[in-house]
Amino acid sequence: MNVARAGNVEFGEGKPLALIAGPCVIESEELCVEVGSKVVEITRSLKMPYVFKSSFDKANRTSVESYRGPGLDKGLDILASVKSKLDVPVLTDVHEVWQVKPAAEVADILQIPAFLCRQTDLIVAAAETGKCVNIKKGQFQAPWDMENSVRKARSTGNRNICLTERGVSFGYNTLVVDMISLPILRSLGCAVIFDATHSVQRPGGLGHSSGGAREFVPHLARAAVAVGVDALFLEVHPDPPRALCDAASMISLDDLPRLIQEAVAIRNALDALPRE
Repeated sequence: MNVARAGNVEFGEGKPLALIAGPCVIESEELCVEVGSKVVEITRSLKMPYVFKSSFDKANRTSVESYRGPGLDKGLDILASVKSKLDVPVLTDVHEVWQVKPAAEVADILQIPAFLCRQTDLIVAAAETGKCVNIKKGQFQAPWDMENSVRKARSTGNRNICLTERGVSFGYNTLVVDMISLPILRSLGCAVIFDATHSVQRPGGLGHSSGGAREFVPHLARAAVAVGVDALFLEVHPDPPRALCDAASMISLDDLPRLIQEAVAIRNALDALPRE
């Protein structure tokens, strides 16, 4: 299996469990630095690789009135500042091909949103930059179908590809996580990430925005680490109910240390077992 590389961070087979975390969308530079600084403290104390994440634009919000972010130029300026101040790699989404080149000048990981995981031109453009590409599995996709997305990315010669599980549609406004998807995704030869916060979303569940059940995030995160993933993806905020995006599914910064300690403990326990 390939090892994913983003700046000075590596995660994959034989590497420590990594964390990708930050607010859902960029609300301000101050908020990003506040969140990132706290996560840096937590992860460094556990010797855990860390990648900061946030989006300059959330183009798939439920409502046209919903806050989407500061936009490409301002958003990338903020991400560049966070990257410099905290000395960590950064991840952000790209939704259209024209966004890829400028985003790649700042971001260490280009993320393909779940709804766009079949968009050939977008995947190829992101992979052609040579940057690490994280393709989120669509809520409508079987895990084995992600092989086609991987092949699109690898057609450029780029092998630095990650796949993220974030739940699958189960009836109306509901997602469910099938944990067998994790070893299936791993069999495709990519580093595997589990997105514990988007997995508890209830898409469109509040009518004009998505609902969620953040109380289940720790349960899913622990289960995914026990099954075997290379990184956890968590959206965090100092005051989740007041967040401008995904307020119902993000977890509080105050709750993050315990969750990460538990995840690392599970991973360490598994690593300590004799290999067959």
